[in-house]
Amino acid sequence: MHVPSNVECYMKQYGVTKQEAYDELNKQVDNTWKDINQECLIPTQVPIPVIIRAVYFTSVEDILYKGADEYTHVGKLMKDHIALMLVDPVPI
Repeated sequence: MHVPSNVECYMKQYGVTKQEAYDELNKQVDNTWKDINQECLIPTQVPIPVIIRAVYFTSVEDILYKGADEYTHVGKLMKDHIALMLVDPVPI
């Protein structure tokens, strides 16, 4: 069963090429990082550990979707990241 990737969905929705979809999605990721970084500079009542978890979650999304859809179509990059975290963790 084929599951369409976010790139394929974007291509179909906006009628663009694969490269144009990658470019636009990468631009959106970059803009989101800018927003997150800007918001982290503003004092808030939200505890820092909560903010850090949100940033970590976002960094995982960046790894999953930056350059290719590693979530839908798992490749070497994702397998290497999983191995680094779970198979060969850094001893503490």
